[in-house]
Amino acid sequence: MAIFDDEPRKKPRPHEIGQDLSLLSVDELSERIALLRDEIARLEAERAAKGTTKSAAEALFRRG
Repeated sequence: MAIFDDEPRKKPRPHEIGQDLSLLSVDELSERIALLRDEIARLEAERAAKGTTKSAAEALFRRG
């Protein structure tokens, strides 16, 4: 049993726009790309949902 087993593991830092990428491995870059693609999909879904809500509200107020 190692002495350092009880030390908390460091969380990987989240991606920051403009950060130095030269220290990241190819695998780390691929992981970040996947995370960013997932985040883009989440953002686009939220934008679409808000657009649908906005359209429904505009249609409702046009009737009245």
